[in-house]
Amino acid sequence: METLSVFFVPLSLIATAVMAASAAIQAHRFRLDLFGATVLGVVTAVGGGTLRDLLLGLTPVFWIVDQRFLLVAIPCAALSFFNAKRMPTGSGRRLRLLLQLDAIGLALFTLTGVHVALEAGVAPVLAIVIGCITGTAGGMIRDLLCSVTPIVLREDLYATLSLAGAAMFIGMLQILSEPIATLVTFVMILIARLIMLWRLQVKQDG
Repeated sequence: METLSVFFVPLSLIATAVMAASAAIQAHRFRLDLFGATVLGVVTAVGGGTLRDLLLGLTPVFWIVDQRFLLVAIPCAALSFFNAKRMPTGSGRRLRLLLQLDAIGLALFTLTGVHVALEAGVAPVLAIVIGCITGTAGGMIRDLLCSVTPIVLREDLYATLSLAGAAMFIGMLQILSEPIATLVTFVMILIARLIMLWRLQVKQDG
């Protein structure tokens, strides 16, 4: 069963790339080797969508039906791992980049999750929940495999932003075309997440 429209396939591929990259950076921070970073990147990149498809009964899951997701995740993870190795130690650049990539992935995967859920015929309220699960599960898997308390459990607004963004997207679909609603919601989620990260950084510096 086709779960992504032509419009949402590239968005999902971009989300796959950025989440794989974020996981590879995390892998370097925790001294994993290239193989470990690649495995972590792939699992992170496809984890949220896999859980989404299983909950919706869409099998085989998306990355088995469309191998492009693996072909994107594997090289992105490997390249990001080597890029992280070149960054200066102790500058905080790796963590900042990881969180910025995670913010992009959160926004994109939330939106693709809602889209797939609506296409599967679930109620809008459930589509919002599925969107949140899709947006946050990959990051949770990444952090748990690195023995880190997941962001979603440390910062309540992380999941809240995903839920709010999913609800906003469904509301905007009533008055705007799908591409415009997607773009506006993506920007809103991303800006809100980046502002939250900035406020957390200011609080820590203070």
